[in-house]
Amino acid sequence: MFRVLLLVLFGLMNFTAIAESNMDTQPKDAILLTVFLKHDQSKNIGEIKSILNEQGFFENFPPEGVAVVSWYVMMGIGQVVTLEVPAHKLREVNLAIEASAWKAFSTEFYPTYNLYPVIKNKLKNRSKVAY
Repeated sequence: MFRVLLLVLFGLMNFTAIAESNMDTQPKDAILLTVFLKHDQSKNIGEIKSILNEQGFFENFPPEGVAVVSWYVMMGIGQVVTLEVPAHKLREVNLAIEASAWKAFSTEFYPTYNLYPVIKNKLKNRSKVAY
């Protein structure tokens, strides 16, 4: 029983150390935020680009001090943007979307975290593509 307790304790300490080492690469008050920019399929790409340009989307998003972690197209859905957001900038991200992306996209927001550093050593195939 004592050995089992030691193994559990060691496992928890190891898991915590891995998670904490990953958090050290991100500012303490920052969160990851995934934003779905869902396509309005009643508009073609030219109409969407025109709306974005008219509303100043590319000048206003993301706001100053917010970093883009990734920006992908999810075919049939829209664009998926993951941002690193200092906590005090969350309101600015929301306002930038409301002011410059609405009409072109409907939006959804999801707090996000990177689980890969925690589970990568458990995976049989540890390769990771870096785009």
